Amino acid sequence: MQLLDELRHVVADRGGQVGVTDLAPFPDVESEIVRRSDDGTRGRLGFTFRDPVYSTQPRGSFPWGTSIVVVALPYLQEGDGVSPGRTVARFADGDRYDVMREVLSVLATRITTAGYRAETVFDDDRIIDRAVAQRAGVGWSGKSTMILTPGFGPWVLLGSVVTDAELALSEPMIRTCGTCDACVPACPTGAIVAPGVLDARRCLAAVFQTRGDIPIPLRSLAEGRIYGCDDCLTSCPPGHRALESVEAAPPRLRPSAVLGMNDRDLDAATRHWYVPGCQVRFVRRNALVALGNTGNIDDLGTVAGYAGHPDPMLRRHALWALHKIAPDIFTSVAARILGSDPDEQVRSDVAEMMTS
Repeated sequence: MQLLDELRHVVADRGGQVGVTDLAPFPDVESEIVRRSDDGTRGRLGFTFRDPVYSTQPRGSFPWGTSIVVVALPYLQEGDGVSPGRTVARFADGDRYDVMREVLSVLATRITTAGYRAETVFDDDRIIDRAVAQRAGVGWSGKSTMILTPGFGPWVLLGSVVTDAELALSEPMIRTCGTCDACVPACPTGAIVAPGVLDARRCLAAVFQTRGDIPIPLRSLAEGRIYGCDDCLTSCPPGHRALESVEAAPPRLRPSAVLGMNDRDLDAATRHWYVPGCQVRFVRRNALVALGNTGNIDDLGTVAGYAGHPDPMLRRHALWALHKIAPDIFTSVAARILGSDPDEQVRSDVAEMMTS
């Protein structure tokens, strides 16, 4: 008990919460992953969806483990208050996991100093963090599918330390959202298709992290976002007090700035994001959609430059942005593109936009 009290003290000093669960499997979560894969609502998500048995049975990855110490840390900071035109989700506006790494490292050191084995785990497909967080009693599963915590609502990051120390298990948090469903209508794309059910094919946070083109029906709904979407979080009443406690600030990363960066600088600015294959072309793709939704005639030079980009994916999104910002100019060049662009999908998209 003394060791667990020490761990709780470390987390409490950072304003967070800690709970303990065991390494028993999560059969209900495994069934849900299989169902979502079968009905398509998984979308193109990989990670814990890739192998549901692997991700829902922690003992397979940690056969030596006895306990999972689960941590929920608040991550809002000054500048995160509600303001229009936000381009990057708050959790990704800077590397907010720095504090989590530090706290988990301290916990692991305390555990190993006490003579036990410890391994830190966060953002890792060996453990489904939301499932262990709920069972460890640090939060409850909201209708948005986010873990909600007392005091901070959804504004927390989750991490764990697996150990062979036998620690007292916490009771799961028996709590629900009750009649509140504020997050459901708040989703800009209708991705929360029912309370607690997310269609990842429509979730902007997921779409921005996947390969390929952003589906045309979702592009206008993305507004000025470049990475992530906080609408289900900002609408969540349990998180309002935490959100109102911090000042608002203008967005630090604008679409035009992203599109003007060289690869090295853009990679440095977004290295903590999940970008497919670590290829910044996908960040540029997102920014082209954002610019199409928020840009004006002053951005035509940037858009025109990408409309001639050697990457067909970027050409497709740039031409869509051109169609949004300056439809007359788009119409004047569309026939030439239809007759000369070597990419069949570019020609198909242009033809579709000409009739829309």
